[in-house]
Amino acid sequence: MRFFGPIFILIFLGPIFSLTAKPLNVLFISIDDLRPALGCYGDPTALTPNIDQLAKRSILFNRAYCQQAVCCPSRLSLLTGLRPDTIKVWDLATHFREAKPQAITLPQHFKNHGYHTRSIGKIFHGGGKPSKDPPSWSAAPLHDFVRDPTLRYATSKNLKGKGLKRASTESAKVPDNRYIDGMVCEDALKALDQYATKQKPFFLAVGFRKPHLPFNAPKKYWDLYKDIPPPVSQKHPEDAPELAVRSWGELEGYSDIPKNGKLTAAQVQKLRHGYYACVSYVDALTGRLLEKLDQLKLTQNTVVILWGDHGFHLGEQGLWTKANNYELSTRVPLILSIPNLTTQGIQTDALIEFVDVYPTLSEICQLKEPKGVEGISFMPLIKNPKRPWKKAAFSQYPRSTSGNRHRKQGDFMGYAIRTDLYRYIEWRNVKTRLVQARELYDHQADPQEMNNLAGFPNQTAKLKELELLLKGGWQKALPTNN
Repeated sequence: MRFFGPIFILIFLGPIFSLTAKPLNVLFISIDDLRPALGCYGDPTALTPNIDQLAKRSILFNRAYCQQAVCCPSRLSLLTGLRPDTIKVWDLATHFREAKPQAITLPQHFKNHGYHTRSIGKIFHGGGKPSKDPPSWSAAPLHDFVRDPTLRYATSKNLKGKGLKRASTESAKVPDNRYIDGMVCEDALKALDQYATKQKPFFLAVGFRKPHLPFNAPKKYWDLYKDIPPPVSQKHPEDAPELAVRSWGELEGYSDIPKNGKLTAAQVQKLRHGYYACVSYVDALTGRLLEKLDQLKLTQNTVVILWGDHGFHLGEQGLWTKANNYELSTRVPLILSIPNLTTQGIQTDALIEFVDVYPTLSEICQLKEPKGVEGISFMPLIKNPKRPWKKAAFSQYPRSTSGNRHRKQGDFMGYAIRTDLYRYIEWRNVKTRLVQARELYDHQADPQEMNNLAGFPNQTAKLKELELLLKGGWQKALPTNN
């Protein structure tokens, strides 16, 4: 969906869209497993001065949501503008071109419009066949598929271990470029140097893997933090179905974590400390990229978008990592800086989805509108951040009948909507489509989502209302006044 034609844009959005202006570059920063644990999002613990500074010249989306809270489907929804049920990707092993061989990805769309597109780090999935998509890039990606433990661990103890999953945390007296993210940053800096001498516009995608487990970062970032508060809630929501709160088994695979997932208070503290250390590590690397843009005088002609691929639980609701339909796993940071337009910080509480990023970036850079995407450009929110917008954001998560992990779409699919005040979820049998369980959370009374109200008789009318909204699908939730 396009909200403004080119003439309207030229009149109302100023010199950024001048017909004679040089095409805008795009610096596309993806951060793995980053929930809104940032100072600019009001997190009192996070020390993130560089991303906070970026937010001061950006529009910050307070309520942005991913389509599925695990990296491959989530990233693909953003990169294709299509939802998991459309691209048939619900797991970590399926390539989106199996179902949509002719799909045009976001970077491919820019490439087709004369941009040089490049990927450094984790942009698609980080392993196997789904990590690759040659049509998207003008040059061979760097560091997209990394399975070398020596790039994940630095201490002698961990380097002597076996497999990819050794200790769940590591604090090492090493420079930033000892770990893979530091290497990604250095190669991205070199790429920017090269682009500064070229006339062709660029779309540079930089993907940092932290704060993904293991929570390994140089010691100086651990030293930034002294007292990390405990989780605000450490038990599962009352009356939540088992399908909703089942562990994905990601944390339990590390050598220092009990197989039953039961952690001591000290382990909880150390893991939370490690997560925030990794956030500050990535913040510092992001700062180097932004500083390089300034040094090369590219800032005034470069769109910067920074996003986390899904949220993350750090013990809240008795859950760890992602792979569920709750707020902490589906809500994401999304920050967008547009030269000459977001000259000072803007915030909006409008409901935004990952599928909206593709059409938005296309409009900002005056590219032809992408066809068939399942999101809408949110450019109107930059002019009026408080205007009415979507009625709901849609997420989903599959489960198998038993076990931690699912394959394909699993046996049950949990479909969720997040409205202004509620989260509503239906767990449906994939074969029969019958609803097996429901969840309803009132964010005004229960922002931590600790009480499932779906079984309460006084919620019948609200359940019916949200059931109809979910059944209507994303099209029925679009803004009515464009």
